[in-house]
Amino acid sequence: MINNCRVLAVIPARGGSKGLPRKNILPLAGKPLIAWTLEAASGSAYIDTITVSTEDEEIHQVVSELGFPPPFKRPTELAADDTSGMDVLYHAIEKLPGYDLIMLLQPTSPLRTSADIDAALESMLSQRAPSCVSVTVPDKSPFWMYTVTGQGRMQPLIDSDHNSQRRQDLPPIHVLNGAIYIAERDWVVRQGGFVSTETIAYVMPKGRSQDIDDAIDFMVAEQLLSRDVT
Repeated sequence: MINNCRVLAVIPARGGSKGLPRKNILPLAGKPLIAWTLEAASGSAYIDTITVSTEDEEIHQVVSELGFPPPFKRPTELAADDTSGMDVLYHAIEKLPGYDLIMLLQPTSPLRTSADIDAALESMLSQRAPSCVSVTVPDKSPFWMYTVTGQGRMQPLIDSDHNSQRRQDLPPIHVLNGAIYIAERDWVVRQGGFVSTETIAYVMPKGRSQDIDDAIDFMVAEQLLSRDVT
């Protein structure tokens, strides 16, 4: 609890994954991938309840053995490739009512820490914002990105005078890193998402912003964790 607000953390973990099969429970640096997020959430000073939303029996068993038995089973129709993440969140909110703040913690962000979670919550409430999301500085600026036409012609992604400037002179850019999403429960339901012009950013370093989509991401995260360079 923080500022008399009850906090629910939802960790979505479906069984299917095309980029990296069974990734949510693959062993990463000695423990299942999802365990890193469960440990970060359980180390928070403010989270009241942690729940894993899954339709998968093996994931259910793994997280139960880790001490976090899911209180409900996600319907299979909410575990398809095209299922909206917000629909999964709404289902969890419906199953577990009575919380003031809702947090979404993706298991594919294993390097986010308990301190990150608490700092994001504190920033959101201290600035009286209805939501907060974690971001990081991208490797490449969108001002240097292009689309390629059917004729092979380069077209700037952003029509701007900044395209030819030095990296140091480009406007500061941040990108969602997928690690932390927080919002007031009623606000996120009305809004239909975590990001609006009212949202504040919690900036995380690149070393803790690894988002695992494929085998290469997985190997990078393992190296970062094993060398403790986050």
